[in-house]
Amino acid sequence: MAESDRTYEVIVYGATGFTGKLVAEHLLAKYGVGGETKWAIAGRSRSKLEAVRAEIGAPDTLPLVIADASDPASLAAMAKATKVVITTVGPYQLYGEPLVAACCDAGTDYVDLCGEPAWMAAMIAKYDAKAKASGARIVFSCGFDSIPFDLGVVFIQNQAKQRLGAPLTRVRGRVRKMKGGFSGGTVASLMATLESSKRDPSILKTLANPFALTPGFTGPPQPAGDAALNDEAAGAWATPFIMATINTKNVHRTNFLLGKPFGTDFVYDEMLLTGEGAAGEKRAKGAATAGKVQTALLGFAPTRALIRQFALPKPGQGPTKEQRETGFYDVLFVGETKDGRRLRAGVKGDKDPGYASTSKMIGESALCLARDVGRGETAGGVWTPGAALGEKLIARLEANAGLKFALEN
Repeated sequence: MAESDRTYEVIVYGATGFTGKLVAEHLLAKYGVGGETKWAIAGRSRSKLEAVRAEIGAPDTLPLVIADASDPASLAAMAKATKVVITTVGPYQLYGEPLVAACCDAGTDYVDLCGEPAWMAAMIAKYDAKAKASGARIVFSCGFDSIPFDLGVVFIQNQAKQRLGAPLTRVRGRVRKMKGGFSGGTVASLMATLESSKRDPSILKTLANPFALTPGFTGPPQPAGDAALNDEAAGAWATPFIMATINTKNVHRTNFLLGKPFGTDFVYDEMLLTGEGAAGEKRAKGAATAGKVQTALLGFAPTRALIRQFALPKPGQGPTKEQRETGFYDVLFVGETKDGRRLRAGVKGDKDPGYASTSKMIGESALCLARDVGRGETAGGVWTPGAALGEKLIARLEANAGLKFALEN
């Protein structure tokens, strides 16, 4: 089907969920309804979609699309109606594959918020060839995992090429500051992954492999990132960062998809900075210990049951508007060439990373695919944001989503 025959540029699938509604709010505030941007919201229930439309203050002319992960025909119809589908319906390992299949069949572009590397590896193996054949561009991880990190590395590497004439063979991603909480969808994905690993122990190997998303290529040994350390390059103590498991894999896949411009010897890791001196050391070691204890406890079924019932938000739940608006994040990247020259860059976001910023990032990723990146530039296939959208998405995020990418002294 020709793209000119499609009714919409973007459909937000899962708009009745917490994050999906925020995506719709962003598109409404930034692009309106009835203008140049043709978009719609989609979900299982018309009445719930109508309620969301009213709640976000959209006019009755905002189209509603009925689609359900358990109804392949409805997904096929939705995919054929639009250039790009945004999906916030997770955990993706439970609900995601039918939509990926529908988009591959229809040659429709797809963006999600997936941070589930075992599922992503399976989808790459199963659908990459189909996406290449149909022209569908399937782009995983278009939220806080992993855009600030994936594009942060793309940014600093491009700057190194321009300023130093050489790639950075070693890059450290360091979260300096972050204010924001877990989403219910993220928690559900974590629990689904833990349950899946009980049935299939190979999933644990995938989680531990930094090159799990680069089929046929394995680079050099990577830092484990599982212990507190005094990071000389960042000038502070650092502790393990929970999202490094997915972000590092996406960064290596970006290098892989782009033809390894960062080098075949590229090393990348992520950690969370805790401060300088004795206080930073104490916080780092305490956080590292707590993280290991938490990971161990999650392996016990009774603990998982308690977490489900009491401790963490359920899908569809999230922080208040005030909490979202007062959130932020600040990520440092320190890169080094093979001959020891260094470059520093920062990526900052002005809202809560897991919700307010994520909803803007995925919305802009969809429009970047629809408007900015032609198929001659990025062909069909299963992509990362950094490889598929690169500097064009950076420009769009700076203009429309409150992110800032900049070199530092």
